[in-house]
Amino acid sequence: MERIETELTKMLGIKYPIIMAPMFLVSNSAMLIAAAKAGITGAVPALNYRTDIEFRKAMDEIRSATDGVFGVNLVVNKSNIRLKEQLKTCVEYEVDYIITSLGSPQKVIEACKNIKTKVFCDVTEENYAKKVEQLGADAVIAVNAEAGGHAGKISSDELIPLLKKKVSIPIISAGGVGTGEGLKEKIDFGACGISMGSPFIATEEADVSKEYKQAIIDFGADDIVMTTKISGSPCTVINTPYVQEIGTKQNWLESFLNKNKRLKKYAKMLTFYKGMKSLEKAAFGATYKTLWCAGPSIEHVKSIQPVKDIVENLVKEYAETTA
Repeated sequence: MERIETELTKMLGIKYPIIMAPMFLVSNSAMLIAAAKAGITGAVPALNYRTDIEFRKAMDEIRSATDGVFGVNLVVNKSNIRLKEQLKTCVEYEVDYIITSLGSPQKVIEACKNIKTKVFCDVTEENYAKKVEQLGADAVIAVNAEAGGHAGKISSDELIPLLKKKVSIPIISAGGVGTGEGLKEKIDFGACGISMGSPFIATEEADVSKEYKQAIIDFGADDIVMTTKISGSPCTVINTPYVQEIGTKQNWLESFLNKNKRLKKYAKMLTFYKGMKSLEKAAFGATYKTLWCAGPSIEHVKSIQPVKDIVENLVKEYAETTA
């Protein structure tokens, strides 16, 4: 299919208005390279790399394999003690775009003012969207209630029109899309493209366990639940027997620490660390204690495919809805 023209494709120079969403412990160089070759773009969380050396090596690998566009996701709250180092590296490499999550993007926007790097900010409601626009963000990523990972509270059909009234910068929709019809729907609502993650977990390029990939196929939208046990912020996971056993809410001590002004920062860091270690264990080796992060869009996943096939199917379905 010919290029789908939107503000996102023009801004990034990509063929189709799709960002392969940054997924903790899932996104990798092979996936981003495949995304670029398929005419879309992918982003990777900087936190997927234990050291700055590994982070730089990955970016070198992507740059040497493709001249396509890729981005980096930065967690910008106090739980990310490596933010300063990660931002410095992103600026040195002049990555095509940075997606900011879970905090104020001010330092990131200021650091990217005089370079080509665009800054897209995750938002879940209109007032915060206005704030990041005033700070100089290039676009907002409208994280709706169907997103995987840290989801919003508002449906896309409500959130996108709300943001359209509040901000003048481009809006990228995140959450709930696994088909070309879904892509068309978000664009019709007023988005310039989508950020899609969960369906890409069950790809040949994803370096996660076969059990995790199979779970993406076997489970559906009704099996997704929200938990605060991973990072302290609400996060979506597949409702496995282990999740049912441990529950989805923080215990009294975790809750107390997160509400204490003096201890809150350290409690969030501890919760984030504990949750991320659990996710890491689940992503790379199946155990009973499984925390598999995913969103409702896994409903549309029926098999393990290469990234290019998922993109081709999406684009084909999109063309059929516009014919």
